Amino acid sequence: MHIKDLDLNLLRLFDAVYRTRNVSRAAELLELTQPAASQGLSRLRTLIHDPLFMRAAGGVQPTPKAQRLAGPVRQALATIEQALGETAAFEPAQSRRSFHIHMSDIGESRFLPGLMALLRERAPGVRVETRPVPREQVAEALDAGSIDFAFGFLPGVKETQHVRLLEDRYVVLLREGHPFTRKRRQGAALLAALKELEFVAVRSHADTLRIVQQTQLGDRLRLVTEHFLVLPAIVRSTDLAAVMPRNIARGFEGGYAIVEPAFPQRDFVVSLHWSRRFEADPANRWLRGVIEELFRE
Repeated sequence: MHIKDLDLNLLRLFDAVYRTRNVSRAAELLELTQPAASQGLSRLRTLIHDPLFMRAAGGVQPTPKAQRLAGPVRQALATIEQALGETAAFEPAQSRRSFHIHMSDIGESRFLPGLMALLRERAPGVRVETRPVPREQVAEALDAGSIDFAFGFLPGVKETQHVRLLEDRYVVLLREGHPFTRKRRQGAALLAALKELEFVAVRSHADTLRIVQQTQLGDRLRLVTEHFLVLPAIVRSTDLAAVMPRNIARGFEGGYAIVEPAFPQRDFVVSLHWSRRFEADPANRWLRGVIEELFRE
């Protein structure tokens, strides 16, 4: 084949399929229809004279030819994107750029108020859209450009650029005046005493559920809900206790008490993640600086 016969978008499609091992997911990341992705892959197979991907359980597997092409293709795409980014100016005060950010509902409550207040001053035309994706797909979504950044405690997200923003730990939130708070207990005695409480947990936040199970409090669960931000109202009006990050608990105004048991693996780091492919993009670089200025400890 000759380079003149190749559409750059076909290389982006190849890269997305190689990373996701799934044509449908690659199409979603690139905002293509499934037929368009399949047609593009068929064109690329014809041009390269190789099937590139073979059907496998749960998706596709690359051929030896695709394995050899994957590294050079990814490097070429990154080089092109970096060159384009370096020549494109970003003027925050005039920009109407949209940024897509992965964060949980609890992350939204922690980071968005401060971020939006600063953007109103420095980049009033910029738009932010939160776009949560499954944790196992965060790196793929960053590389594909379907999200620009990911906030959170994401230890499973590999092969991204990232910066530590803040350290946090899981604590127990109770209503003010809860009978549990009348006794002063510490260490092992406090941890053992948690069996006196009944808990509410959030299904979508796996680490809070992990702590409940590790401390053998599963039989003390009385409510499992889908969203974190309903917890304050529930805790304030009941005797239920909630496991949550300390930084979030401290942000609630009045009517609450915080207890800090020595949970296993209670400390964690919240980081900002982005893709190496877009690191040189001026808009990406600017917003990274803003976020670090606001939240990095």
